[in-house]
Amino acid sequence: MASHIVGYPRMGPKRELKFALESFWDGKSSAEDLEKVATDLRSSIWKQMSDAGIGIFSPRYNWTGGEIGFSTYFSMARGNASVPAMEMTKWFDTNYHFIVPELGPDVKFSYASHKAVNEYKEAKALGVDTVPVLIGPVTYLLLSKPAKGVEKTFPLLSLLDKILPIYKEVIAELKAAGASWIQFDEPTLVLDLESHQLEAFTKAYAELQSSLSGLNVIVETYFADVPAPAFKTLTSLTGVTGFGFDLIRGAQTLDLIKSEFPSGKYLFAGVVDGRNIWANDLDASLVTLKSLEGIVGKDKLVVSTSCSLLHTAVDLVNEPKLDTEIKSWLAFAAQKVVEVNALAKALAGQKDEAFFSANAAAQASRKSSPRVTNEAVQKAAAALKGSDHRRATNVSARLDAQQKKLNLPILPTTTIGSFPQTIELRRVRREYKAKKISEEEYIKSIKEEINKVVKLQEDLDIDVLVHGEPERNDMVEYFGEQLSGFAFTANGWVQSYGSRCVKPPIIYGDVSRPKPMTVFWSTAAQSMTKRPMKGMLTGPVTILNWSFVRNDQPRFETCYQIALAIKEEVEDLEKAGITVIQIDEAALREGLPLRKAEHAFYLDWAVHSFRITNCGVQDTTQIHTHMCYSNFNDIIHSIINMDADVITIENSRSDEKLLSVFREGVKYGAGIGPGVYDIHSPRIPSTEEIADRINKMLAVLETNILWVNPDCGLKTRKYTEVKPALENMVAAAKLLRTQLASAK
Repeated sequence: MASHIVGYPRMGPKRELKFALESFWDGKSSAEDLEKVATDLRSSIWKQMSDAGIGIFSPRYNWTGGEIGFSTYFSMARGNASVPAMEMTKWFDTNYHFIVPELGPDVKFSYASHKAVNEYKEAKALGVDTVPVLIGPVTYLLLSKPAKGVEKTFPLLSLLDKILPIYKEVIAELKAAGASWIQFDEPTLVLDLESHQLEAFTKAYAELQSSLSGLNVIVETYFADVPAPAFKTLTSLTGVTGFGFDLIRGAQTLDLIKSEFPSGKYLFAGVVDGRNIWANDLDASLVTLKSLEGIVGKDKLVVSTSCSLLHTAVDLVNEPKLDTEIKSWLAFAAQKVVEVNALAKALAGQKDEAFFSANAAAQASRKSSPRVTNEAVQKAAAALKGSDHRRATNVSARLDAQQKKLNLPILPTTTIGSFPQTIELRRVRREYKAKKISEEEYIKSIKEEINKVVKLQEDLDIDVLVHGEPERNDMVEYFGEQLSGFAFTANGWVQSYGSRCVKPPIIYGDVSRPKPMTVFWSTAAQSMTKRPMKGMLTGPVTILNWSFVRNDQPRFETCYQIALAIKEEVEDLEKAGITVIQIDEAALREGLPLRKAEHAFYLDWAVHSFRITNCGVQDTTQIHTHMCYSNFNDIIHSIINMDADVITIENSRSDEKLLSVFREGVKYGAGIGPGVYDIHSPRIPSTEEIADRINKMLAVLETNILWVNPDCGLKTRKYTEVKPALENMVAAAKLLRTQLASAK
């Protein structure tokens, strides 16, 4: 065995699974239709792996037990008319999301979902021997949370003895089906773990040892270095054949491997980046692999990806319009499979000289290309390091100045930015891009859509309006298309959650803003209403974290360049008469390094980048920001340090976890709008339910700083869901205004 892929994108090269899921949810196709699309995609991926000469392919099986049909499964993930969805949060520091398991002392685990075994058999019937991948038992428990009504201090690892018998049943069935390898993903080993948490790994695998007898077992880690104590625990696990490491984001693990890797074990060396789209430097990787070969032995070294390829785009073959030079610098999932195989063959003495030579030429071309470097931009970004770029006046004085100008009621209502993107709207954008309609026709259609959204918000009596973003395909791609240093794909889709896919832009060079990006649409929208209209921008940290970022300079340098471009846009919006400007930093928390020792440096440059964007505006210009779907409690002081006038923040889907920070005494003086309902669910909350949420907020936040808004943008919802939900939201705010007034 010489090569291994940790995981592969599941949506399909042209998002086939996305469209099948949405068709099923809309009742337009059956469960059988959905299963067929998924089966056909799996079959095609397995065949591709097999043809590429990959020894092991690992489809990801996030098995959690329980008799779950599609109806229950999707209700848990999306909610339904009567039950809210389970909490969704980011998978480590990626833009992929997972549903957080809810556990308690009385939980009863059962083995009723045979997905891992059925899909192993499905591949075997096609003549492909795969490696079933299960989320490891300790990581499963560590990423869970106490269920509602269970003490927050409940020790989740106390359930280990209850869950291991289920793992034993799955293992036994996989063995009986003929599996010879099995992979457990234990990525929590890269976190800062306490000794009792590390002991849980030792206990779990000792308990599973007899069940695993006769199987080859991989324990896979990814996304960062494995700390020395965890490395020792991991490599001492009983019954384990091999260990997988991310040697891209965990380069320091190399030192531990060189000094402490156990003899006789397989090393799965993750030298091909699973989280970016740059072609591997094959010569450099080969040097690393040869040094490892000297430590573990030729027959025990397996070339692997650093993590699942789920986090990268699918196949460059679907990008015929991508610039040829830039394309030569890239490798999507399908190309990374080829890279892994080429490295494995080179180690075995069958080096493809032509392939390695072409790769070296592409690496050299990227280093020397004049389109990568802009000296003026580099100079401007370097000059930023001498100041902290704070606004001159403190936030309470600014809020007073803004209130005099805006004259908003208490508990002002707003939405986050986007409104539903209808089929008709997408058609208009598509036809304009394909030059099937003129610019004049396009502008007319978009203005009509904005007018419709403005009128709807006025009819609903929302206080601070948005234009609905009908001209935007994606909150990052839209800006990237108008900035220099960015390239774009036609089909570079990456799954974010459920059927939702994003198409990250590629930052290949220095970033600058050739001309204004949003001023035309924002001023058009403001001319349609007397109410304040928010200018809508995506912040520099989010543009960075939701792009495929160049890997030839530190991330913070690229972020400072983007911040300068957004600063120019903010100041142009202010000059054009826009008095409320929202700079979304939805992904600020997502970029936080997994290890605490690295937090301060990241938060320093990330928060600084945000402040750069708006440090030059007047006190009367209100700066909003928005954050979503992450655990914010541990970075609340950095959020305060961003010095925004108003922050809207996801709250309802995470069971109002955010409010606990304020209960614990954190003082927040700026405006804040914790989301009052979950927009990722089709469920419409009642006025009473929303009023109850607002009351919970009023218990810990001052009345004069609280805003009322949904959790996130409304782009993915239908108008039939949006109208009644917003109606109830406004009604709840008015109800509480009346109650507060009468209480005086």
